[in-house]
Amino acid sequence: MSEFLNIDDLSKTFQGQTILNGIHLNLKSNTVLSILGKSGSGKTTLLKIIAGLEDADQGHISLEGKPVMTIKPQERNIVYLYQESLLFPHLNIFENIAFGLRLQKKGKAEIEERVIQMLGTIGLEHMKYKSPNQLSGGEKQRVAFGRAIVVEPKLLLLDEPFGALDVETRHGMQQLFKDLAKQLSISALFVTHDLKEAIIMGDDIGKIENGNYKAYTSKKEFYEDAKSGVTDEIDFWSNLQLDEFSKS
Repeated sequence: MSEFLNIDDLSKTFQGQTILNGIHLNLKSNTVLSILGKSGSGKTTLLKIIAGLEDADQGHISLEGKPVMTIKPQERNIVYLYQESLLFPHLNIFENIAFGLRLQKKGKAEIEERVIQMLGTIGLEHMKYKSPNQLSGGEKQRVAFGRAIVVEPKLLLLDEPFGALDVETRHGMQQLFKDLAKQLSISALFVTHDLKEAIIMGDDIGKIENGNYKAYTSKKEFYEDAKSGVTDEIDFWSNLQLDEFSKS
């Protein structure tokens, strides 16, 4: 697998506050990189700069060896997924998913074929004529995934996409995305504040804190890093179990 996203010395300040501090990051093709970070750590700003929605103060970003920072957002072939599904309320599910393909001026037959196939992939083929307000939160997020993936972006950026879902639905969406990533050879950055989710979702893992990014060579290295939070999580559950046993 070749490295196709390269970020070098990326920095951003806002009103005198450092948001990103000389970020260096590499992503291999067909790989999901989890980026763990608390609120305010700089992870959303990082994604927005990659997508072209914000400007960096300095640094370089290349995709497949080509610089992208001077390219318009709509021409980068990068899709940004938010926590909210942001579906078009006036369009049915079929047309929501077809939207990007129509912007690409694909033919009618190709759009029909690709949207129907995507509806089957996300398990919503029976809902293609429903409107977004008839869907549950998890179903809306499935449609958002379908709309993002059907245009075959080079890179997918996911900004805590399951944060607003209940626990059961969240688990289902995590599994759906893992299945889609494997099936469709997706390359993605998946940012989250949830330690368990970061471990589950990523092939590789990194952590961003106070604008500084640390890449881990393996999940084993991440587990063994005292600052990763894994040890604290294990200690919490171990102590909780001991407390429960002592009461019984």
